[in-house]
Amino acid sequence: MEYHHKGVHVKIKNQSLVIVTMLASLLTTTMLTVVLTAQSGGTVESFYDLKTTKLDGTPADLGEHRGKVALVVNVASKCGFTPQYTGLEQLWRDMKDKGVVVLGFPSNDFGGQEPGTAEDIATFCKTTYDVTFPLFSKLQTKAGQGQSPIYAWLGESGDLPAWNFTKYVINKDGQVVAFFPSKVAPEAPELKATSSPPDSTPSVFNPRAALAWRSPSG
Repeated sequence: MEYHHKGVHVKIKNQSLVIVTMLASLLTTTMLTVVLTAQSGGTVESFYDLKTTKLDGTPADLGEHRGKVALVVNVASKCGFTPQYTGLEQLWRDMKDKGVVVLGFPSNDFGGQEPGTAEDIATFCKTTYDVTFPLFSKLQTKAGQGQSPIYAWLGESGDLPAWNFTKYVINKDGQVVAFFPSKVAPEAPELKATSSPPDSTPSVFNPRAALAWRSPSG
């Protein structure tokens, strides 16, 4: 009888723990929504509802890219993957007139590999890789205090960067439709297939490509 009583007690304690965990999760989600709403000036339902600053410090409204497919990348100047700047710039030059935009977000989160100032980053990118695609102010991608609202929103897709040069594909309506780790280069067939417009011929078939280009308005 005593054993049964303890068993019930343990069960109740476990149920309480589950309830507390659920409440904590709900509170975290609610707080994230409040933060995103406050910082964007409204409810954030799309990547293109977000605002940030350019690398030169001027305001940037990501909504100016609405209607395009965006490749969002956390970049760094001193990483083993830094040479991917070459492929990113080539993708931008090849596709910018076809409705694709490359957006670079410098971050010092991983290995301290983006330690410089905005001026340092801009100079490095221009002189080393002749980068012309949009670059934004350095930010924090990792979850927790100080995380950028942009990556807080991207993280709601279920994926956050584990290293530099992680890539998200955002469709024309501002929703995450694909996620690629650092090792997937900009010229990789699977990434190009996802970001290629329907009138091009990707090197491999990727069903996410259609999803990236589809929008309710056509």
